[in-house]
Amino acid sequence: MRSEEYGEYSVDDEDQLQPSDTLEDRGVEDALDEGYVTREGWSAGQGYGNTADEEARGESLDQRIAQEEPDFDYDKDSWSEDESGDQVGTERSGRLTISGNGDDDADNPENANDPQSDVFAEDVGIAGSAATAEEAAMHVIDDERE
Repeated sequence: MRSEEYGEYSVDDEDQLQPSDTLEDRGVEDALDEGYVTREGWSAGQGYGNTADEEARGESLDQRIAQEEPDFDYDKDSWSEDESGDQVGTERSGRLTISGNGDDDADNPENANDPQSDVFAEDVGIAGSAATAEEAAMHVIDDERE
């Protein structure tokens, strides 16, 4: 075949992408070593009507009603019971590190998982420019509310 048949595209080896520039070679010897992350939750593909017999019969009214989800009632289903609306502070905390209340044993990191220990987290400021998701979710709420 001549290259004129393909127009401006060339089938020569020097014009093709290198394996490191493609998604074919990902650096593992066995494709099964790469792994697979499954989806969480239910898929519509797992529901009724996927086989020829189910599709021919169709869904009954009872099946369709069972699939309905109730409407969200904002008045009744609201998560906030605090009328003042100050459940989340506006000031973000920085990095949280283990600190004690003066005990010699409180600086031991193993005490962080002990519910009987007097180990508390202490805000030491933001390090660098990026916080972890957990640190970004932490907000400071003043103890003295008006």
